[in-house]
Amino acid sequence: MAADWDKTFPKSDNVDVKKVSFKNRYGITLVGDLYTPKVKPEGKMAAIAVSGPFGAVKEQASGLYAQKMAERGFVTLAFDPSYTGESSGEPRNVSSPEINTEDFSAAVDFLSNQKNVDPERIGIIGICGFGGFGLNAAAIDTRIKGTVTVTMYDMTRVTANGYFDSMDENARYELKEQLNKQRTEDFKNGTYAKAPGLPEKLTGSEPQFVQDYWGYYKTPRGFHKRSINSNGNWNTTASLSLINMPILAYSNEIRNAVLMIHGENAHSRYFSEDAFKKLKGENKELYIVPAANHVDLYDNLEKIPFDKIEAFFLTSLKEAK
Repeated sequence: MAADWDKTFPKSDNVDVKKVSFKNRYGITLVGDLYTPKVKPEGKMAAIAVSGPFGAVKEQASGLYAQKMAERGFVTLAFDPSYTGESSGEPRNVSSPEINTEDFSAAVDFLSNQKNVDPERIGIIGICGFGGFGLNAAAIDTRIKGTVTVTMYDMTRVTANGYFDSMDENARYELKEQLNKQRTEDFKNGTYAKAPGLPEKLTGSEPQFVQDYWGYYKTPRGFHKRSINSNGNWNTTASLSLINMPILAYSNEIRNAVLMIHGENAHSRYFSEDAFKKLKGENKELYIVPAANHVDLYDNLEKIPFDKIEAFFLTSLKEAK
């Protein structure tokens, strides 16, 4: 890779990339990489904003997706969500169902005002936890003409209910007690306690999906110094809003096209299957990738269905006649 290339994937010779910044509706400055095909079609182009996974940065999976879609003729923007990566926001490493949904709409604001972009032909790709936030953005932002979710997590559901909805009301109450006690300590100390992250080394006793995450984030395959999952921790109290403010309340009202992609063997598959059941209309599809796990869809080019994603956006972001 080029010495000045800071991504976890090889640089394409067919795409130009430049760093950009823009503000969201809360005044937070988001930083992204704007990818543009070197061979440009006549007229304005369709555009796609990409973010995720949850705890990742634009130099990882979202950048790979953005570059691949730019190779296929789209203007694409991979961006760091608020409070993470190179984007602003204090304190660091905080998540918010509202602000992370807004981040997608801010990316649409930015793309809508690029001279080479047709503002009527903008879509989004949300990966992992930002699949959930992306679907939530599509429910409120009618400018998003096509939405792709990949290996989606509903971060509000898993935080409030645990994996496979294993947490009952009493367990959730105990968690809330712990988190609110931590708030008191954080205020007293003037700092924010860190939540557990991925282990520095594996023992072999971890659940398979944790081992899969480790194999991406903690190895040269996907490690990036600014990524929370590679080299940091979320704030412990970041969980509070995820518990209390579930997303996807109005996802049944999404009228524009949606393609949900998940791996057949992914531990998280139920998030996409359940979210898909709520969607309405003939322009919605759930596509299960055979023999793929959750992390395969971050960077495994043999399993990510880019042809299908391209075909979806060619249809949903079709130029008006």
